[in-house]
This record gives sequence, structure tokens and C-alpha cells, in this order.
Amino acid sequence: MAGIRHLSAGLSALQPEAFGADPSGERMARIRRSPHFKDGVFQNPGGPSRTRPSGSPVDFAKLYFDKESRVRRAPHGTVPVHPTTLADIARPPATGLRLTWMGHSGVLAEIDGTRVLFDPVWGERCSPFAFAGPRRLHPVPLPLTALGPVDVVVISHDHYDHLDLPTIKALAGTDTVFAVPLGVGAHLERWGVSADRLRELDWHESARVGGLTLTATPARHFCGRGLRNTQHTLWASWVVSGEEHRVYHSGDTGYFEGFRDIGAEHGPFDATMIQLGAYSEFWTDIHMTPAEALRAHLDLQGGVPAGVLLPIHWATFNLAPHPWAEPGEWTKDAAEEAGQAVAFPRPGEPFEPGGKLPADAWWRAVSTPVRRHWQPSAEPGPAAETRPDLDLAGDR
Repeated sequence: MAGIRHLSAGLSALQPEAFGADPSGERMARIRRSPHFKDGVFQNPGGPSRTRPSGSPVDFAKLYFDKESRVRRAPHGTVPVHPTTLADIARPPATGLRLTWMGHSGVLAEIDGTRVLFDPVWGERCSPFAFAGPRRLHPVPLPLTALGPVDVVVISHDHYDHLDLPTIKALAGTDTVFAVPLGVGAHLERWGVSADRLRELDWHESARVGGLTLTATPARHFCGRGLRNTQHTLWASWVVSGEEHRVYHSGDTGYFEGFRDIGAEHGPFDATMIQLGAYSEFWTDIHMTPAEALRAHLDLQGGVPAGVLLPIHWATFNLAPHPWAEPGEWTKDAAEEAGQAVAFPRPGEPFEPGGKLPADAWWRAVSTPVRRHWQPSAEPGPAAETRPDLDLAGDR
């Protein structure tokens, strides 16, 4: 035990700031009053929080560190990042809604005259350490300073690939407002964000920023940044509604029945940004496969193909055993079967959901072919229960 304590203290001394801060005082009192906080931790819809993968850690390690697996999990060339400029995003969108995928789960959404930045990660690694942890597979499309003013930054949860210390510290010196799930504000305050610029919400709570209403909605995931995971910070998906348009950002989540409820209360949506990468048979209930993400999108849209699906949480970091290009291929396949419109922008490529959608399978030029695992359903549509065969150790 003494050795573990010394190791923990040593790691904390390397970069303690990155671990953030635990909630305390009135913030902790508010957490304890939450209907979603029970037995000392936040609870997932449909069951308790998952804090570790299922299955054998040995089996996972064998799969993850297998030589052939490592080759498949990275691009085989330079990812074609769109050369985004300030001019690209300075002119107002013709339709009133424009999305620019910055890679992973980061999206700049320009909605009815207000600029929202979801889960921005400009750091080189999603890790508390500068020398270790998953490293970017492509550069950021443009410097953070070249984005221009951002009205609100929305954070889905406090994992390192969604809440990035250097990015938040850079934005802390601006006038932007931060919308975060309950408890996450403790991290931001430690990093220099003033309390009056925080909108810290429990599920089903809303805040107004400019002409937008931002609502924290349920998700099935977990939280934590430090070596000691207290489960005292909430995770959330987000609904952002303007006078003319509304969008949904899933954050990280497993598939659950609550998507239908979110859609019924807040939808339909002009666009959904849904996590469909970093899935694995080892953690099936906290991340979605492309098939599950498509099903979630259809649930959110009332069971019919509608709006535009923007795939997120893929291509930027190597976080799971699946091949790097697999999320793109499986999503394209599944969406074509369902008749669902999907946008496939290169990182940094702006597009308007109400206009022409980027549809080129750009990842194919820098990846090995991915075997088609998507199994068409007998009756196409939102009721389809089939999903891709994960067969992660099989031939691709």
C-alpha cells in the first residue's frame, strides 16, 4: 500500500493541475440533492455507473497490443485535414446552421447567429501527461485563436478526450460561457474560469445563452480524471435549440431507451452529432457501435430517417481495438441501408446540414480495406435489431 501511495503522489506531482478538482461546498451539496445521485455516486439510466471495462483485462491487452491490431488502428498515410481558415467560418451560414467537425467529438456549431463549441480538444494528447497517452492522429484543422469569438463552450463530461486542460485554459481568458454537467465546474474553476461564466446543469435542466436554450440530457457513460475516481461529476448529452434550428450532441454514451424520450421532448433535430467510434465488446454499454448510433439517431428523430447525422468520436485518437477506418465504413453502409443522410466531412470541413453534404469516403485513401461486417436487416428501418459483428480479433 505504501508503494501505491508513493506512486500516486509521484504521478500527481508531475502534472497535478490536469486532474482538476473534486466538487466541494455548495457544489457538492447540490450534487447530493440530485435525483440522479444515489449511494454516493451518479447513476446511469437503466443501471449503476460502469467504471471499468467488462471482460478479462488480459484478453483485452492481448487484443489491443497485438501487432496486426496496432497496424489496423492507425491511418496508413496523412489524414486529409481540410485547410480551414477564419474566412470559411466568418461569413454567416446561408441556412442559419453550419457545423465544422474539428476531429474526435469537437464541433463548432453556428446556430441562428450564436457560436457553440462542443468538447474542444486542441491538445496533442488526451492524457494528464505530456509524455504519455493517446496522441493525435492528425493535426488540429486550425489554431484555437483562429476560430474567432465563441459564445458558449459545451462540455459533455470530464474524460481527457472531451475536457482538455490546455484548451480550457486558453479559452478561460475569453468572454465565452461554459455549459457543463453538474460537478464539472470544479475542474474549470481550478483552471481559471470564473464562476459567473459557468452554467452547470443536472439532467433535464436548461440555461439560456444568447438566443439559444441549452439542455443537459441523459447519457449512459461514466466520469473521472484522477487516479482516484470519485464519480462525483455528471456526464451528459446536450440539446441546443435556437429560434429556427436545433441540434443534439451525444457526448459519450452506450445505447439506451432514453433516446426516444429525448427525441419526443426536444426533437426533431436538424442535425445530430453522435459518438460511434472507440467501441468494443469489452465495454458495450458505455460506447456505441455505428449500428447503435444510427438506431439512436432514428430514435431521436421519432423513428424515421430525418435530419443529418454527423459521426463523431472517431479518426483522431486511437482509443479502442477496432480498425481506424471501421466507424466510417460501417456508418456509411448502415446509413445507406436505412436511407439516412450522413455527413462525412474531413476534419475542419464546414458544411450546412440544409445544403450539400460532404459524402466522400476520404478515409479510404489512407487506410487498409475494412471487411464489411454490417449485416442488412430483414426489414430495413428504425426497428432493425441487427448490429455489426464485432469480431474484433478476426481478419479485416
